[in-house]
Amino acid sequence: MDKGRTILKQAQFALTIERLCHQLIEEYDDFSNACLIGIQPRGILLANRIHQRLLNILSIPHIEYGKLDITFYRDDFRTREKPLAASVTEIDFIVEDKKVILIDDVLYTGRTIQAALTALQHYGRPKQVELVALVDRRFNRHLPIQSDYIGVTIDSLDEAYVKVEWASINGQDRVLLFGNKNS
Repeated sequence: MDKGRTILKQAQFALTIERLCHQLIEEYDDFSNACLIGIQPRGILLANRIHQRLLNILSIPHIEYGKLDITFYRDDFRTREKPLAASVTEIDFIVEDKKVILIDDVLYTGRTIQAALTALQHYGRPKQVELVALVDRRFNRHLPIQSDYIGVTIDSLDEAYVKVEWASINGQDRVLLFGNKNS
C-alpha cells in the first residue's frame, strides 16, 4: 500500500478523541444508566481509548464497558473467500433499559452497525442506542444508519480506503486515506 494522504495527524487525533469524550459527557453525565460497547475488532481500539479517557476526566472508578463480536451476524460472512476468525465478546452485564453507546472506528456502508444491533439484542433490550464513529464516510452507505458522534467526516469515492492507525499497533495515531485498497 502506498503512503496515503494523512487526514488526522497525532495531535488532531488526540484532540478528536478528547472532543468525542466531552460530547459524551455532556449527554450522559456520569454514565450511571449508560454503557459503552466497542465493536470487535477495530472498534475496541477506539472504545478502549474513550473508556479510559472518560474514567480519567470524570475521576470515577467504573463505567460499564463491553466488547461485542459481530462476525456471524454480518450479512456477508458466508460470502468471504477465506474463513472468518471470530473475536471474543466480553459483555458481563445486561443492556436492558440502558442507554448503549456503540463505538466503531469507521462507519462505511452501515453493515457492521446493523450486525452489531442484531448481536446486541442477546444482552437485553436497550432504552436507546447511539453510535460513535471516529471516521464517517457518509456518501458510501448501503443502509440508513448514521453516527450520533463523529470524529471526522470523509467524503470520498467508493474505491477509496480509510485506514485508522493506532500508536499501540502502528507506532502512532493517525487516519490515512488511500486512493483504493490496492494502492
